[in-house]
Amino acid sequence: MAKKSKKQQQPGGTPATVALTTAGVDFTVHSYDHDPAHPSYGEEAAEAMGVSPDRVFKTLVADVDGTLTVAVVPVAGQLDLKALASAVGGKRATMADPTLAERTTGYVRGGISPLGQRKRLPTVLDESASSHPTICVSAGRRGLEVELAPEDLAKLTEAVLAPVSRA
Repeated sequence: MAKKSKKQQQPGGTPATVALTTAGVDFTVHSYDHDPAHPSYGEEAAEAMGVSPDRVFKTLVADVDGTLTVAVVPVAGQLDLKALASAVGGKRATMADPTLAERTTGYVRGGISPLGQRKRLPTVLDESASSHPTICVSAGRRGLEVELAPEDLAKLTEAVLAPVSRA
């Protein structure tokens, strides 16, 4: 597993790493060889990095009353769609069409980052993130993660912190 600090980040990074660098946020890039046969992108990332699945967060795109909304939840849990809708003042949430999610965020499924998206979407970060000094989220492609403070992620994405995951 290769690690790069923001000072070592190569030019031409992903939109997520560019956004972090531009904002002056401290972060670490973790890369690993993605196995297309692995059943879970998030669990694969946690295993490859040797990090607890409670600290690795997946980025999911849902449709809340007609508005695409990003949920960032631990890979160890599942998104609670009802809680997500409630967190943003909505009534009903369903998972977004994957093609629409990819087109709107500018990322491919399994590599959607909450940072540097083509279109800024309302974002909800599971409140469990605040119990860790750092968390890992996708850096914008499969096999690439960024580790950063949850407060920095919340600030950059203007995220609401709410309990939106369940075991």
